[in-house]
Amino acid sequence: MRRALELAATPGVPAGPNPRVGCVILGADGAALGEGFHRGTGTAHAEVDALRSAGEDARGATAVVTLEPCNHTGRTGPCARALVDAGIRRVVFAQGDTSPVAAGGTATLRAAGVEVESGLMAEEARALNRAWTFAVEHGRPYVTWKFATTLDGRSAAADGTSRWVSSRAARRDTHRLRGECDVMLVGSNTVAVDDPELTVRDEVDEPLPHQPLRVVVGERDLPTDRRVFNDRAETLQLRTHDPREVLDELFARGRQHVFLEGGPTLAAAFLAADLVDEVVAYVAPMLLGAGRAAVADLGITTIADAVHLPVADVHVLQGHDGEDTNVRVTMRRS
Repeated sequence: MRRALELAATPGVPAGPNPRVGCVILGADGAALGEGFHRGTGTAHAEVDALRSAGEDARGATAVVTLEPCNHTGRTGPCARALVDAGIRRVVFAQGDTSPVAAGGTATLRAAGVEVESGLMAEEARALNRAWTFAVEHGRPYVTWKFATTLDGRSAAADGTSRWVSSRAARRDTHRLRGECDVMLVGSNTVAVDDPELTVRDEVDEPLPHQPLRVVVGERDLPTDRRVFNDRAETLQLRTHDPREVLDELFARGRQHVFLEGGPTLAAAFLAADLVDEVVAYVAPMLLGAGRAAVADLGITTIADAVHLPVADVHVLQGHDGEDTNVRVTMRRS
């Protein structure tokens, strides 16, 4: 199963809408006969990829899979049926599949006489597909709010300048996190004022082949020459201010992980609606004393009502050549 998880985590697989899955086919003596992983929408599922690798040797073998084999016919056939047809004797999977369209693989396998065991390294499998699992179980995308701030909580100086609160190392790290999501979300004011491109870029600042959907929230009309409307990624403008409406629309489009990089007003709206699941803060070792706050007014007037965020990770991003060092603090509510 550890090897299957390694296969599932193979770099380069586009984020969403399908989960990352790995599979290893084992012979009676425990030797690997074949292995495979899912490479994205429209490609062979991990089980089918592994069965192709094993060939006829798969008959009578054991399939070790990170996710319960699907029971759904979409762009590809149901993996449960493929395993039965290949003569697999036993299936061991980590995480159960509760998605309404794909669930039921275990019942199909057992009805065909296949021995099925579940739950091996289930938590590791859930962690691998954290956003997908959350979306399936909650009916909306997982939301990560990212922001950069000074020690005194400012995202921009009094004159509006904000380049650069975050260090080069922090910006590179941000692109890594962007690449793990399938939506980049900002408000219309951010587009009008800052003109971001909202793409995932490499070390030499070139956009990568697979890009998240760029989403702009707000009712105002925007100039068509804004960089977010270029041809380097798909862009959707949602003319609403309702965070729940935004997430419902994105979930209906098969999106599972929103990377919220909007300004303080949009962040406050999502926080007030209790729709932020993870916070990633890049803290710079500087003080401004005045300027734009990282988040707008949340209506909190007493310390007892403060929003508490459990810290999941703290990481120092070391600067180079005299560049400031930033600290990345990750907090998760679920």
